[in-house]
Amino acid sequence: MVRRILLGSQLRRLRESRGVTREEAGYSIRASESKISRMELGRVSFKPRDVADLLTLYGVTDEAEREPLLGLARSSNEAGWWHSYSDVLPSWFQTYVGLEAAAERIGTYELQFVHGLLQTEDYAHAVMVSGHQGRLPKSEVDRRIALRLGRQKLLVSESAPHLHCVLDEAALRRFHGGRRVMDEQLRMLIEFSEHPTITLQVAAFARGGHVAESGAFTLLRFAEEELPDLVYLEQLTGALYLDKREEVAAYQKVLDRLTHEALNPGETRDLLREIRQAL
Repeated sequence: MVRRILLGSQLRRLRESRGVTREEAGYSIRASESKISRMELGRVSFKPRDVADLLTLYGVTDEAEREPLLGLARSSNEAGWWHSYSDVLPSWFQTYVGLEAAAERIGTYELQFVHGLLQTEDYAHAVMVSGHQGRLPKSEVDRRIALRLGRQKLLVSESAPHLHCVLDEAALRRFHGGRRVMDEQLRMLIEFSEHPTITLQVAAFARGGHVAESGAFTLLRFAEEELPDLVYLEQLTGALYLDKREEVAAYQKVLDRLTHEALNPGETRDLLREIRQAL
C-alpha cells in the first residue's frame, strides 16, 4: 500500500513535469484516464511493464533513474507479513496495518482499551472474547492475537517508529480478564513507558475534562514527503482515513492539547503503580 502510494506520487510528478495528460499517459499503456488516476493515488497494483512504458513517455531513459522506480513497482505488489492473516483480518484493517508498519511517528488517544500495540496476550484475549461475546471460534481468536503480537514487534524493530500514546484513565480502570490479567497489563505498561521510542501519558480523572471529545483516534506521520499525514478513525464495521491538511491539523491540535493536559510520563508511571498496588 505505502510503496504504491510512493510510486504513484512519483509517476504523477514526472507526468506533470512533462506536461503529459492522464489521457495521453493512459493511451501509452492501453489503459483509461481513470486507471492512470488510480495508479497515481496508489489504489491499484502496478505492472513493471506499464511503469517502464510510462517512464519512457516521461523522458526517464537513464537506467540509474529508472531502476529504483521499477524496483518500487516490483516490490509494491509484494504482500506484507500481515497478509497471511487475511482470513481473520478485515480488508479495511489490512490497509491500516500496512500504514502503521511504514509510519515514522504514531500518535494516538485511546479511551476504551489499552492501545493494541501495548496489549499483553492475555489482555488482548479478554478484550477480543468480550467484544465478540464469545462467538468467535478459539482458532480465530488465537490467530487474531498472533496478529496483534506480530504488530507489537514493530516497537522493538530497528526501524521502530516513535509511539506517543495518551490513554484515558478509564481504559486502566475498566478491567478486562480479571485482576491477574490487569496486573500483568499494568506491569507491561510501566515497562513500555520506559522504552526510548515510546511516550506514554494518562489523561487522568483528577485533571477533569479534556479536548478529545470525539473519541479515540490515531495520527500517522511518514518520513517520505510524498506520503501525507493521516488520521485513522476505527468504527464498528470499517474505518475512516482523513488526509486533508485541515483535518489532520485539527487532530494534531487535540493531541498537542492532550499532551499538555495529561500526566507527564513520570506521573503516568506513578499512577500505573498506584492502580496496580490497589489491585
